[in-house]
Amino acid sequence: MYMIIRKYTKVRSVADAARRAKSGVGQILKGSHGFRSYYVLDGGEEVGVAVMIFEDRESADAANSKILEFVQASLHDLHLGDPEIVAGDVLVSIQADA
Repeated sequence: MYMIIRKYTKVRSVADAARRAKSGVGQILKGSHGFRSYYVLDGGEEVGVAVMIFEDRESADAANSKILEFVQASLHDLHLGDPEIVAGDVLVSIQADA
């Protein structure tokens, strides 16, 4: 698995960004090969974090350019700025028993 984490530190409204990302980014991701999951969290004090998980780096890279286009075109009014980005292979994954 491959994970991308984006941390935005000056988001005017994290709740609004999350709501709008759910429909826009959600549609892009659902149609992307290798997509596993997507999360947005409110870190408080204008901090928003987006986490995307894919099967592999190639799938993540392919979806990433589409997502960046959406963010720049549709969320520009929220003044997200440039995110801090951390990405890499997932080394450990622990899940609750079903």
